[in-house]
Amino acid sequence: MKTVKGGICAAKGFTASGIHCGIRHNKIKKDLALIYSEVPASAAAVYTTNLVKGAPLTVTENHLKNGIAQAVICNSGNANTCNANGIEIAEETCSLLSAELGVRADDIVVASTGVIGQKMDIEPFKKGIPPLVKALSADGCGDAAEGIMTTDTIKKEIAVEFTVGGKVCKIGGIAKGSGMIHPNMATMLVFITTDANISPEMLQKALSTDIQSTFNMLSIDGDTSTNDMVSVLANGLAGNEKIVSEGDDFNEFMKALNSVTVTLCRMIAADGEGATKLLECSVSGAKTLKDAKTVAKSVVCSSLLKAAMFGADANWGRVLCAVGYSGADVDVNKIDVKFKSAAGEVAVCKNGAGIDFSEETAKKVLTETEIDIIIDLNDGDFASKAWGCDLTYDYVKINGDYRT
Repeated sequence: MKTVKGGICAAKGFTASGIHCGIRHNKIKKDLALIYSEVPASAAAVYTTNLVKGAPLTVTENHLKNGIAQAVICNSGNANTCNANGIEIAEETCSLLSAELGVRADDIVVASTGVIGQKMDIEPFKKGIPPLVKALSADGCGDAAEGIMTTDTIKKEIAVEFTVGGKVCKIGGIAKGSGMIHPNMATMLVFITTDANISPEMLQKALSTDIQSTFNMLSIDGDTSTNDMVSVLANGLAGNEKIVSEGDDFNEFMKALNSVTVTLCRMIAADGEGATKLLECSVSGAKTLKDAKTVAKSVVCSSLLKAAMFGADANWGRVLCAVGYSGADVDVNKIDVKFKSAAGEVAVCKNGAGIDFSEETAKKVLTETEIDIIIDLNDGDFASKAWGCDLTYDYVKINGDYRT
């Protein structure tokens, strides 16, 4: 497996585009993105568990009942959530794109991100979809990645090449996500494409399994968005024998999917609103996988720990505090904690108690932009990872007047 260029356009038969259509007031920023497969593709998706859901999620879930899709359209700047006419706008968006692309309206994934509860108009879509389709290109990944951004500061894209059944396949993805991220069954927005040949049922199984150790282990601020969605399109143009059951081919596909999703998780966490540091919490020695996940997620979600990481303060007591209230079955008298980064490693806790360490060394370790929080529970064989970011002054600045 190796990283390749192209993102969502790396796989055969996929093109993409992104333009400004008028949803955003800032004409410099793109606000509409499109991904297109030249043939109908197997499709799978997972969605937010928030009871307040954006209208596009309801429409997409209905469209994907047959496991087939050929295009993805997503706008930014207005989340199309809590709108009286939200369903109608999402459906009409698909109808407009259907007419322009010549594909079935119910073979379109529709998504939306931005401010919640703002009135939405179909006119920008009517104006924007024709040039959006004309702009489709095998080099369009960057434009599409930009078109789904809100408070993101960087575009997030990745692609890898792998082999299934002797055939070279590619899988790529783009993501947006900076704030309001504490996913359950998804993350802010992630769109993945592959030319691997896999049935809709196995594609859904692969995605639903993968997110349990990737996107469900990601948190920026503890808020689960109303518009979370991860979708995957697999058009089969790589020519491998169709994956219809578990086995070696399915396992290879899972490895490739996981390499893309983990990379996107890290990108999203590093680009958290106002963030200056990526936090990765690695937990080992747990009695069960559930315990390992619970501890890792609790630590990256701790506001106090996140603030300490911003200040490069080795306040390891906040780690133990988060472990203690996590609800996991742990023996607090066995816990070891270390902080690690490109500047080195420092052990701060042994068997649940503080040990002597150099504050100067700890400061150097925690001043880096990527921090590993390493926890050994010393009580079992299970391990897990979670991703987050530090909590800074800028997070409050960004969200204090996000709407106005």
